[in-house]
Amino acid sequence: MQRICVIGGSRYFGKLLVKRLQAAGHQVTVINRGSTPPPAGVEHLVVDRNDEAALTAALGSRTFDVVVDQVCYTPVQAAVAARAFAGRTRRYVMTSTIEVYDPATAALAAVPPGTPVPEEIVDPATWLVAMDLPWHDEAYLEAHYAEGKRQAEAVFTRAGSFEIASARSAHVLGGGAQEFTGRLAHYAGRIATGEEITVHAKALPTVFIHYEELADLLLWATTADFTGPVNACSDGPLDVHGLAAIIAAQTGREPVYRIVPAGEEASAFSFDRHYAMNNARAKELGYSFSRTTDWLPGAVAEALTIEPSPTA
Repeated sequence: MQRICVIGGSRYFGKLLVKRLQAAGHQVTVINRGSTPPPAGVEHLVVDRNDEAALTAALGSRTFDVVVDQVCYTPVQAAVAARAFAGRTRRYVMTSTIEVYDPATAALAAVPPGTPVPEEIVDPATWLVAMDLPWHDEAYLEAHYAEGKRQAEAVFTRAGSFEIASARSAHVLGGGAQEFTGRLAHYAGRIATGEEITVHAKALPTVFIHYEELADLLLWATTADFTGPVNACSDGPLDVHGLAAIIAAQTGREPVYRIVPAGEEASAFSFDRHYAMNNARAKELGYSFSRTTDWLPGAVAEALTIEPSPTA
């Protein structure tokens, strides 16, 4: 049994992670702002993780074997957590994102299309951190999501007071209405009703992961001994046409496409730039991934039962 703290853990794969940690016999504490209580038997600390004094007070004398941070988006948040948990935990696992590799958001080393992107393309040990940017501004943060995650990883890596690992998650799907972005429901709904989907003329592949698999990987990361980033994605990249074909097979309707030029915005999962991840490091460390095409039809079936989001 380990003492594990989850920051966030109120929805989707974070909520599932809490349940699986508890089922595995761990003593679990959840920290969030209180909108959703955790399962019975899980300690709940209601506090804003951005308020360092309040967070430190809420933690009191508690110590943990592992902290899993589901909701760190900026270097400022990372710095607060690094100070608050210094001396309180031996290991810290941060949920990061595939977006750290998006070449549209930073000057990154070029990776040829078709070559899966490895972790070393974004090295948190050398990444520049700028704490004085307007990270508290919601509009700025939304526009700089990828950079916020890169800099947060960098802050934790340099903190030096605990082991740090990060799981750079692919696009997360599955769970029907739990999939709060609504992207898969958006595609399923438009294809089922014959509405057009905007795509790039030369759409490039991306990678996905089922929300249950991501929860499992994070559970594994709490007991593993690696440090640094690992890419978390199921085997088998898909481009937007491959995704649409799986949906079409279940709806009996062929997708209707509208082509947009490179550089223009298209629907989610149509990409005109390459950053599909390589999951070889996680495999070498002992994690086994599923294939995207094994679970995606089931996720599509779930998505077809819900109303698509008009803003997805």
